[in-house]
Amino acid sequence: MLVLTCTLLFTMVIHTADSLSYALRLGGLRARRIGLAVTVAGMLLLVSRTSNMIQGPMLGSMADQAKLIAQEPLEWKLHAILAAATAGTLLAILLFPAMVRISARLVVHLEAAGSVGGMVRRLVQQARWRHIGYYVKRPDRAMAHSLLHGSFPKRLVLLNLVVTAVYTVGVLSAVYASYLWPEHATSMSMSSGLINGGATILLTLLIDPRLALLSERAVRGDLRLAGMNRIYGWMLVSRLGGTLLAQLLLVPFAYWIGWMIG
Repeated sequence: MLVLTCTLLFTMVIHTADSLSYALRLGGLRARRIGLAVTVAGMLLLVSRTSNMIQGPMLGSMADQAKLIAQEPLEWKLHAILAAATAGTLLAILLFPAMVRISARLVVHLEAAGSVGGMVRRLVQQARWRHIGYYVKRPDRAMAHSLLHGSFPKRLVLLNLVVTAVYTVGVLSAVYASYLWPEHATSMSMSSGLINGGATILLTLLIDPRLALLSERAVRGDLRLAGMNRIYGWMLVSRLGGTLLAQLLLVPFAYWIGWMIG
């Protein structure tokens, strides 16, 4: 149970950090410092990648234990992990308005300090935190209204939902496949690339370049900042939908991997 609890916590951290990277990009866009915002977002994603490395052996341990103890089925644990991914994304949505404001200040501090170390030294000064309450903001009805009233790239949002679902479920389906076909356990557990490879191609070729182009249009003034707020808001909603869709894809993808490998 301890391993499962730790895995759930790390999953929440991973999806909260990944989702809040949108807030850092939007904050940098508001501050007109997109390059610096990408650097700060990379620091946040480092937290996600580190958590992912720690989570991997835990998933393997859960699968091994489930094979040894017949009364301990693995499927419900994997669905619980996917639920933790949804919870992490929901937490990011709640923190999103505050993180946009904070990140706009972070990129300014990074520019003034000239390095990440210098920025950290500036931020640890007590005087810098005196007005932190100004940056704390909760999602409100006006934000929901702006999401529902106005245009946004529906194809991009739908694509992000699918890619998020595939990324979220890829490793878990591979672990479940190794549990279902123990005679091919090693091959199954290493086959998540069969699922995640397509998602990586879509993310690299279709989603990230499109967001970059929209951001450049906003910097030039061709696209209003309110429009970018709406786009990033829908990208977050699509990430949430992707984690829910992953619940439905867990078992089918596991059997697909079993069919491909076995």
